[in-house]
Amino acid sequence: MGERAVRFAPNGEDFVDVCPLCQETALEHGWIKEGSPTTPTVPNERRRRRGLGSFLDLKRRPAAEEPVVSEPILRRLSQPEQQMVEAADIFNASDYRRTVGGIAKSLGEPRVSILRLSGVTGELIVTVAWDISWYQYRVTPELAQPVRLAERGHELSELDATFKQWNARVEQDGRLVPAIARV
Repeated sequence: MGERAVRFAPNGEDFVDVCPLCQETALEHGWIKEGSPTTPTVPNERRRRRGLGSFLDLKRRPAAEEPVVSEPILRRLSQPEQQMVEAADIFNASDYRRTVGGIAKSLGEPRVSILRLSGVTGELIVTVAWDISWYQYRVTPELAQPVRLAERGHELSELDATFKQWNARVEQDGRLVPAIARV
């Protein structure tokens, strides 16, 4: 009583009140603060029709996801390159992949950068930018919700120069692919 609680959505839909002391923890777990900018997403799970297969408990095997790097690279990846590939894999497994793919269909091919933040958190920043819009996602592998929208804007001039080191690309389906030199 008497505290100024802030509302967060742990699952993106239902809101709960969080005390001032616990707000940082809520953000670390990927909870979305009420009123913060979000990107519309389409859930990965589609509703299935209940047919004979569900009655007999026959389940379809999901198609295997393609790896981020389709060809084997004939050299050992450096630590930053490994982190880029891991961040791309985690991003590609999230709902944001489909969101970026949908926006790219309208606005064209974006510029993409994947950068590691300094510090011990292991966070990486994925920046996806077009001429009229940009989005930044934080990728933290050890969190329950490893990808979250951090910021977005309308002008590329709003972005710091460190986030404009374009070192990846987006495939037509929204998959991020790091630009790693082959030897």
